[in-house]
Amino acid sequence: MKLRFFIACIAMGAFCLCDGLLAQKELHSSQTDWSIYHGDYGGSHYSALDQINRSNVKDLEVAWIWHAGDTGSTIECNPIMIDGLLYATSPRLNCVALDAATGKQVWRFDPWNGGRGGGINRGVAYWSDGVSDHRIFFSAGDHLYALNAKTGKPIESFGEGGRISHRDGFDTDVFFFSIGNNTPGVVWKDLLILGSTTGEGPQPCAPGHIRAFDVRTGVRKWIFHTIPHPGEFGYETWGPESWKQVGSANVWGGFTLDAERGIVFCGTGSPAYDSWGGNRPGQNLFGNCTLALNAETGERIWHFQAVHHDLWDYDLPTPPVLAQMEKNGKTVDVVVQPTKMGHLFVLNRETGEPMFPVEEVAVPPSDMPGEHSWPTQPFPPAEFRLANTRMDPENATYLNATARAKVLDDLKDMLNGDVFIPPTYQKSVVLPQFNGGCEWGGAGFDPESNTVIVNVSNEAEWTSMVDSRPKEQMSLNQLGGHVYRAVCAFCHGMSSPVNPASPSLENVRQRLSEQQIRELMETGRGQMPSFASFSHLEKRAVIAFLFESGHDEQIQTKDLKLSYAEDVPVVTTGHHDWRDPEGFPVNKRPWGTLNAVDLNSGQLKWQVPLGTYPELEKRGESPTGTFNIGGPLVTKGGLVFIGAAMDERFHAFDKESGELIWEYQMESGGYASPSTYELNGRQYIVIAAGGGGKPGTKKGDAYYCFALPK
Repeated sequence: MKLRFFIACIAMGAFCLCDGLLAQKELHSSQTDWSIYHGDYGGSHYSALDQINRSNVKDLEVAWIWHAGDTGSTIECNPIMIDGLLYATSPRLNCVALDAATGKQVWRFDPWNGGRGGGINRGVAYWSDGVSDHRIFFSAGDHLYALNAKTGKPIESFGEGGRISHRDGFDTDVFFFSIGNNTPGVVWKDLLILGSTTGEGPQPCAPGHIRAFDVRTGVRKWIFHTIPHPGEFGYETWGPESWKQVGSANVWGGFTLDAERGIVFCGTGSPAYDSWGGNRPGQNLFGNCTLALNAETGERIWHFQAVHHDLWDYDLPTPPVLAQMEKNGKTVDVVVQPTKMGHLFVLNRETGEPMFPVEEVAVPPSDMPGEHSWPTQPFPPAEFRLANTRMDPENATYLNATARAKVLDDLKDMLNGDVFIPPTYQKSVVLPQFNGGCEWGGAGFDPESNTVIVNVSNEAEWTSMVDSRPKEQMSLNQLGGHVYRAVCAFCHGMSSPVNPASPSLENVRQRLSEQQIRELMETGRGQMPSFASFSHLEKRAVIAFLFESGHDEQIQTKDLKLSYAEDVPVVTTGHHDWRDPEGFPVNKRPWGTLNAVDLNSGQLKWQVPLGTYPELEKRGESPTGTFNIGGPLVTKGGLVFIGAAMDERFHAFDKESGELIWEYQMESGGYASPSTYELNGRQYIVIAAGGGGKPGTKKGDAYYCFALPK
């Protein structure tokens, strides 16, 4: 029987595939390639290569630099390397293949056909039948593309002309909603399991359901409803109509996979609207959850919710890393879930049961109209709380007397204290800010010592709420400001962007005409959704606000219908950057750290500042740490490589001690996770350096590749 099956596979031209699993398993066990996002199915960020090690890392030199030639948002891509080709994305979301030894461009695919394009992309996925069909799956804008890995040409038999819409297969009408995908899906056999990016503001938005597509045809094979439908597990944790009214709870940070057990893991985001949840009473499963699903069918195996009824935009920004730990003399397979609060939850891989105690701690109630906040939130043991979560006078900056005095004065008008202060009309402190804590770069795992390596940010912000309906009479400009704060500031901010894919609109009138802005609101572009649902008056008002006009035109708003205010009584004023008079964070240092946690003992092995401010460095200050975004690379050579910090340097730390032993000053920040591979006997380490984005530094377009001298 087995012989006949083997012969049949050969006859089908798929003897290396056997339904795709064998080829993929061999591919992802390679020690020389970096063939999947974050290194392997488990998202370990780990490589067994050790040519570059503690003793020679100081000899690293630039092997090549590739410039994309376009700039837009930052580059967050963790590139993959297969059979000598490095697959990556540019700031304007072109997909490229480079010679991994020289950085020479082999092919380039432009999904915009010469148009402007742009957005965020963190990498691509690869699938092969083991014979002649080799595909790169790549997302840009509204679509997922299947490209020939050798030529970069779309595979015409996939979807329509080589692409499918990210709006496909949602079990509901999402035509008018913004849906994309920033992080690559994971390939399991002949399935591509995919998450999405969706809206999160007060306007209606798409649900974040998880879908699996056939890698050959693009046909949807299964769906998991992250907002359960009637009769499904978890439906009772919402209001009866929430599944029709509420969106998001999406997987935007990617997936990990236990290939032997056939379990796919992910972390989900908050339901929308994520600052007020009166229309979604309850815990809101499966928002803010670690999920374990059957990879073949999409059926739930277990879940763990890290935030109940989220009001802080504390998404789970990354899937859990697959790890092992020793307990009672036995090796136990676990997953480790980082959170935006800087918490780590260690869960049994098969059951989801916490391996260390989790305490439900009482948190303050909300006083917002119609809100039903949850009375408790889960906390891991203290050793697994890696970020500072308390902002009060004791935790205000000690950088200098002037800075401290100003911050203490600011605090007098703010609600302050520990994490999970519900947003309210009064200004309230948020620490960590909504960008983390831990972020999409995720955690690395060192299998030699059962140690988790993860970076966190420690920066405070403030937020507040306002009534969604404006006062009875105001100028057109004031109405535009109200609409902008309620809807647009969520991404664009008031003066600097919150979302790295979104430019500042502070001086937009110098770049675009009123007609161009009106057309953008109608059609959307890149990661920006269409705001065709805005009334004519709302569009006029926002334009007046951006162009500083409309001060004399008075609007009666008592009976005015606003597109975002019909079902949401209050809206946030946005995420407000909070700095001392010199522009430094307002809380005490360190402002960013790299951490090593021993899973066997449950203890923090070391914690060191990650990055520094050059201005403070020149004053003789020791490293302060900075906001950081992008993950680590852990190697058998005893090293942790990471960019991430605002000093725009690429760093190498000793993974046993946390000592900084090498760094390289790049022209722009490396806000991405690095990759490593071996080619022709030489180990290379590569990182995207696109700058810009959330950290607010200058933009770049480069990939830096390092190696030891020949």
